[in-house]
Amino acid sequence: MVSLTEKTEKRLTIQTEDIAQDTTAIRSLDWDRDRFDIEFGLQNGTTYNSFLIRGEQIALVDTSHEKFRKLYFDTLTGLINPQDINYLIVSHTEPDHSGLVKDLLQMAPEITVVASKVAIQFLEDLVHQPFKRQIVKNGDRLDLGNGHEMEFVIAPNLHWPDTIFSFDHKTQTLFTCDAFGMHYCSDATFDEDLKTIEADFKYYYECLMGPNSRSVLSAMKRMGELPGLKMIATGHGPLLYHNVEELTQRYRKWSQNQAKPETTVGVFYVSEYGYSDRLAQSIINGISKTDVAVEVVDLGSATDLQELRELVGRCSGLVIGAPPSAGDTIAQAALSTVLGSAKDKQAIGIFETGGGNDEPTYPLLTKFRALGLHVAFPVIQLSDKPSENTYKQCEEAGTDLGQWVTRDRSIKAMKSLSADLDKALGRLSGGLYIITAKKGDVSSAMLASWVAQASFKPLGFSIAVAKDRAIESLMQVGDRFVLNVLEEGNYQTLMRHFLKRFAPGADRFAGVRTQPAEDGTPILADALAYMECEVVSRMDCGDHWAVYSTVNGGRVSKPESLTAVHHRKVGNHY
Repeated sequence: MVSLTEKTEKRLTIQTEDIAQDTTAIRSLDWDRDRFDIEFGLQNGTTYNSFLIRGEQIALVDTSHEKFRKLYFDTLTGLINPQDINYLIVSHTEPDHSGLVKDLLQMAPEITVVASKVAIQFLEDLVHQPFKRQIVKNGDRLDLGNGHEMEFVIAPNLHWPDTIFSFDHKTQTLFTCDAFGMHYCSDATFDEDLKTIEADFKYYYECLMGPNSRSVLSAMKRMGELPGLKMIATGHGPLLYHNVEELTQRYRKWSQNQAKPETTVGVFYVSEYGYSDRLAQSIINGISKTDVAVEVVDLGSATDLQELRELVGRCSGLVIGAPPSAGDTIAQAALSTVLGSAKDKQAIGIFETGGGNDEPTYPLLTKFRALGLHVAFPVIQLSDKPSENTYKQCEEAGTDLGQWVTRDRSIKAMKSLSADLDKALGRLSGGLYIITAKKGDVSSAMLASWVAQASFKPLGFSIAVAKDRAIESLMQVGDRFVLNVLEEGNYQTLMRHFLKRFAPGADRFAGVRTQPAEDGTPILADALAYMECEVVSRMDCGDHWAVYSTVNGGRVSKPESLTAVHHRKVGNHY
């Protein structure tokens, strides 16, 4: 075992250890990290795990967080000349695992990147330089020689849309990135002390995997087809070797308890046509915000038409990515089956996929409307390569559809609260604020009243953001936003504007006077005051995120004025 340390404000170390034949773990230990990427404080730091596999050809599975740049490459180059690496397997493109991909490809541009199609598309935006790539699907294999044959398992949403697992048939090791991991930092490479880690293991599942329990079960079903699984090499925390059976069964049990087959939306597209993968994933992300199950079907390989009919029949909503209008007979037959199985009162949404030969979308939408389906969002059209605004439009469209198919459930939930308790909760009052955020070319806003100061040192406050709000995806840890305070007696115009329902992708600031903050986020010119803020952590509170943020600056335009106050009458809705 080798360990290197960097003397910085935070204690960072690198540990290397041979974990199986021809397989070395490079573990980046972040001992003092007290917050992670979404919602929870870390009691025991975290680790970012990377793996080197040496067959006749050499593969590196994932890199590390960019904060480990010097330590990681000092360690890697001590083990191998990076130019001797043949393949970089990217399990997913979340920055804590792919933060050094660009650096590695600059050092060794001949490396072939192996990843899912969606991951490759994300990496194109990250790397900004040509690179060799190999797109893999479920069941594909990569032979490294000397018995090291890698088999890939598609595992989307665990917990990133482009996730793949990689199974080495020689060592019977499954590399799973986030799944089955935990935020736990110690010198122990493996899970020999189950009692010490099980609380962190469960907490990690609840925060990251529990919301995607159906995806967990789907991935575990595919894992069950792998022969003789001995070890799970995770992306965070100790590797699972001593308690593989016990801990995977806990995942299965927890996921089965959480998976509720109440409302389902079917998403149908040809996976390797145009930009359909990433566009569909953005729509799926939006649907998932509304606690709706999603069934994804590749029209290009949907040969069991009876199974397809049954799926369409049990769906509350359908989303169609326009397939090729000619040449793909399987896709056309599957699309005809979806159309023939659709029924009135279902929701429908259609998007262009940008393959250059898309099925015309408006005639297709007309056919579904004639069957009595409700159009959940306007056709998403592509005039060029999709932009970040396009993907945001897709996400918002998915959320609109999800909200429509769960409208009855939402009304039922509101009526379930006792009248006395409902009225009592309604007496909790708050100020009136508008949150504005911008990331790249994408901007959004929302009216808020659940805002409260939470700390003096540092100056910080909490805000409750509903999970299905469009702005939610722009308020991840590290994101910046502006809290605009509305003025008593002078807030109605702004409130009415930001209360209205916006079409997916619509400009929420059209007709509103703004000025840019330091990072470009719109500040409302007619607000009483504003504060420039940064998200520090998020806590899952059921249908809302409690977002804790620090304040970096701000000003008051009218020192003599007061904050507008919102008084509710009931506590079960806004």
